Amino acid sequence: MSQLDLLRERLRAAGAKPSHERRVLRLWAQALPQDSGKRAIDDFLPRQLRDALPAIVAELGGLARIASRHPAQDGSVRLLLGLADGQTCESVLLPRGGLCVSTQIGCAVGCRFCMTGRDGLLRQIGSAEIVAQVALARTLRPVKKVVFMGMGEPAHNLANVMEAIEFLGTAGNIGHKNLVFSTVGDQRVFERLPLGPVKPALALSLHSTRSDLRAELLPRAPRIAPADLVEAGHRYARATGYPMQVQWTLLAGVNDTAEEVEGLVRLLKGRYAVLNMIPYNSVPDLPFRRPAWETAVALARELHAKGVLTKLRNSAGQDVDAGCGQLRARGLERGQEAPLSRPPDAGGVGKVFSITFSSGTSCGPPSSGVGGI
Repeated sequence: MSQLDLLRERLRAAGAKPSHERRVLRLWAQALPQDSGKRAIDDFLPRQLRDALPAIVAELGGLARIASRHPAQDGSVRLLLGLADGQTCESVLLPRGGLCVSTQIGCAVGCRFCMTGRDGLLRQIGSAEIVAQVALARTLRPVKKVVFMGMGEPAHNLANVMEAIEFLGTAGNIGHKNLVFSTVGDQRVFERLPLGPVKPALALSLHSTRSDLRAELLPRAPRIAPADLVEAGHRYARATGYPMQVQWTLLAGVNDTAEEVEGLVRLLKGRYAVLNMIPYNSVPDLPFRRPAWETAVALARELHAKGVLTKLRNSAGQDVDAGCGQLRARGLERGQEAPLSRPPDAGGVGKVFSITFSSGTSCGPPSSGVGGI
């Protein structure tokens, strides 16, 4: 039984009918007080449920709590969250009402340029824990968009992620196109996403148009040819009416070559897609480098001129050393699985699921301004 189903069972055990259950969970997901709404709580909820409500609200609040927060100059805030079992995960408040959430503790894909997967997959994040990241973020600022681009590969936790997406797209009051499912590519994703009542937008983590290089960078991703991945994503994008986002972490001397530019033109020109290029942000002990901003701008302009809609993005919070998996790793190094509080750390850089960008021929230098997905 899923975490959200267990919550519903808990409410029913306290006397909740379906309408009461929907109200309690809707107010939780939207970070609203339980006495909100047009109908007074005393007139709507049964006495048994009202008596149990303080304990239930405390349980909901205990699903995720802020262990430390790391605000950046661009308006983003990286959060290290403690879960009920003592594990930690990360989420990121993004400019313009966005939130990036994690779906796994660790990751099995093992992307060579990413900190999260260095220790493999530790456990799945449950559907209620995913929703709790949103509920908690909404206590800090409004959240209108949720991207599933944090720790973990959503395709490897498909049931929990899709349950959370369907909940957020209904009770959570988030538009379906503002729920973005990110994946390295898995046939199960393309089979499952079209079936649900909430059909999220799709982001495809491509990173190379060469099968051999992509296999090297993403060693445990499914062996699907880049052209086939793009074709599957394009079909889903046309079916939903939301353009596919193609994610490309720009690695100096690796995937910023003329060969890759031509490959991207071949795969994406004429597709219902937007290419999000994100210059890499360094991770200690990893061999990859961030390209010069001028190089990134030139690539984006070239692709744009050749018919590929390209957005060049800066990573949110580049003044905070808190890229994907790094906050959690620092806590583990200090022997703090879920520290109760810690002041923000300064210095360093962020990582892939960021939001600020310049696009097309208007590409400019990095700034502290905000953009949008």
